[in-house]
Amino acid sequence: MTTWTNDELTRIGHAEELRIAPSRSDGTPRTPVPIWVVRDGDDLYVRSFHGSAGAWYRAARARHEGRIHSGGVDKDVTFVKVTDPGVNDRIDTAYRAKYGRYGASYVNPMVASRDTTLKLVPR
Repeated sequence: MTTWTNDELTRIGHAEELRIAPSRSDGTPRTPVPIWVVRDGDDLYVRSFHGSAGAWYRAARARHEGRIHSGGVDKDVTFVKVTDPGVNDRIDTAYRAKYGRYGASYVNPMVASRDTTLKLVPR
C-alpha cells in the first residue's frame, strides 16, 4: 500500500483547497472541482459540502478512484469511506480549526456532512 510522504502531507494539509477529479466509469477524470481538505495524523480527508447529493461525491463513491491536486502535489488516489465515529470526531475538529474563520455558514455544513467523509489513499 502506498503512503503519503511527509512533504505531501504538509503541502496538502496546509493548502487552502484541493482540486478533486473522480474518475468516470471509463477511467477518464471528471472536471476537477475545488473542495476543502483536512489532515489527521498521516491521513488526508475530504467531505462533500452538499452532502451525498454532491456530484463529485457521487462520482467518487461510484468509482472509488480519481486524481487530486493540492499544494503543488498531483496524485492518483483511492477514496475510502470513513464510518468510524472517533475518526469523524477528529475530522469535525480539523474542519473547525482549519476553516473556522469562514464562519458557521460554511463550516457547519461540512461538520454535518460527516457521513460523506472520504479518506484519500495515494495510489
